[in-house]
Amino acid sequence: MTTNESKLQTRKINRLVSYDYSQNGVYYITICSKDKAHIFGEVKEVNQIKEIKNYSEAIQTPLTVGAGINRPSLIKSSIGDIIEKGIQEIPKRYEGISIEKYVIMPNHIHLLLTINNQGICNKFGRLIPAPTVNNIICQFKSYTSKQAEQPIWQKSFYDHIVRDEKDHKNIWDYIDTNPDKWLDDKYYN
Repeated sequence: MTTNESKLQTRKINRLVSYDYSQNGVYYITICSKDKAHIFGEVKEVNQIKEIKNYSEAIQTPLTVGAGINRPSLIKSSIGDIIEKGIQEIPKRYEGISIEKYVIMPNHIHLLLTINNQGICNKFGRLIPAPTVNNIICQFKSYTSKQAEQPIWQKSFYDHIVRDEKDHKNIWDYIDTNPDKWLDDKYYN
């Protein structure tokens, strides 16, 4: 085996080995499209959006939750629509799970996912274990790929455990301003 072959076969471990990813907390998740292809839509400035025939439909869905009207927006593709629906389904599928904020970009998404499992019981009074972040994201990716009828995601995903209020605010601001910085984004090319 050559040195190059051994480098290709060694995968970096993305998760903290001893951390319980089902425990209560806030998790910052980034998932990229397969081969970082721009298949979720296209970021447009407001003046570019006005040139689109379906302007009224395009402007109705801001790129980020709470985005301002004069900010760049994503004109979502049909796959982008599927992804947004999938994100909105996560809290419906899992008790104690919420999505605080998200952004859909042309080739990746960012989520602030919260696990708040306060002893949720089933109908027999038994505690329901919280799903792990990995389970939630894998099921989300599977659901959206099936809906799109094609593989749309890279393997795995990036996560960051939000440690404190300052960390939370920095991530919130990053998600909020991500469309404004699209041309400088490391996922752009």
